[in-house]
Amino acid sequence: MESSSNLNMLSNEGSFSPLNQLGWSSFFQEQLTGKSGEQPPARVSGVRKNIYLVKRGDEEIQATLAGKLFHGSDTNLPAVGDWVLLRESVITTVLFRKNALSRKASGGRSGKNGETYLGDQVIAANLDTVFIVCGLDRDFNLRRIERYLTMVYNCGIEPVVILTKADIHQNPSDFVNAVETVACGVSVYPVSANDNDAIFQLANLLPQGRTAALIGSSGAGKSTLINRLSGKEIRATGSVGTRVGKGKHITTTRDLIVLPSGGMVIDNPGIREIALTLDDEGTESAFPDIEASARLCRFKDCSHTHEPDCGVLEAVSCGEISLNRLKNYQKIKSELNYFLQRENEGAARVERERWKGVSQKIKSIRKRRN
Repeated sequence: MESSSNLNMLSNEGSFSPLNQLGWSSFFQEQLTGKSGEQPPARVSGVRKNIYLVKRGDEEIQATLAGKLFHGSDTNLPAVGDWVLLRESVITTVLFRKNALSRKASGGRSGKNGETYLGDQVIAANLDTVFIVCGLDRDFNLRRIERYLTMVYNCGIEPVVILTKADIHQNPSDFVNAVETVACGVSVYPVSANDNDAIFQLANLLPQGRTAALIGSSGAGKSTLINRLSGKEIRATGSVGTRVGKGKHITTTRDLIVLPSGGMVIDNPGIREIALTLDDEGTESAFPDIEASARLCRFKDCSHTHEPDCGVLEAVSCGEISLNRLKNYQKIKSELNYFLQRENEGAARVERERWKGVSQKIKSIRKRRN
């Protein structure tokens, strides 16, 4: 087994080691203090039910999870992009994450009294950027892009919007301009099947050691984009249905792929439901124009629907903010408030149950004394 001093030698940031090439940094290095008996750290590159694929440089091995890790929250289980420590081929420790791209799990699970709980689902971990991929066919939807931006900002990660299939339109710049009106300050890249310049621009966003996750609908062109960035066919692709314009789930796993540029991408299955996690800062970052106008409202708790002297409604009437954008903002805020209320009610219920148990124990003690 390797000692902690050997671990330190393997990941010196002064020299670009195999670990640094996979995104290792001082943030993770500091967590090795006091860790001994484990092999060198590795990065999770794939999840297959109960089997994890982990990489150390060019080496990729299969690993299983130590039993103690099954008892925590689902969000603490290793996700693609995580850094882990192993003994033999068993993952014993998941290092703290810089960040995690997550969403509310679709569907949810039933609890007591028939209630449904939506837990967080970690999509990928330790990212430098997120590529929001949208096709310029029937997939194009500004309201969906706003929800993706909110999700990414909620997780504290930098978004980039990529518009695929740009060659099917004579003026794709019109779509770029439309996205820029809702993605304030976000880089937007139109990409077509044979546009090598655009692929070169995207590759420059991922120099050695940087990681991006790709999210978008099925059929948006994520797998095709990865093949172009890789310079070879490494992900299966499929056609979009002509009748309904929806893509099929060709990609069914999440995988970390190292590109010729030295950067990495994490491919994801298409997302059908964009359920948001709790964080108002994400809404503010995705809708800065609305938040700025809201500061001019007479009332601090203005709902921007009917109140007098509402700065947001004034901006809508002047054409500075579209009515559809405002409606989507209100819908997202309402959804986040609903989740917050459910979370607070759940915490209050747990607290009541705890004190109920304490009360019963006190009564039991008193009975025994009497």
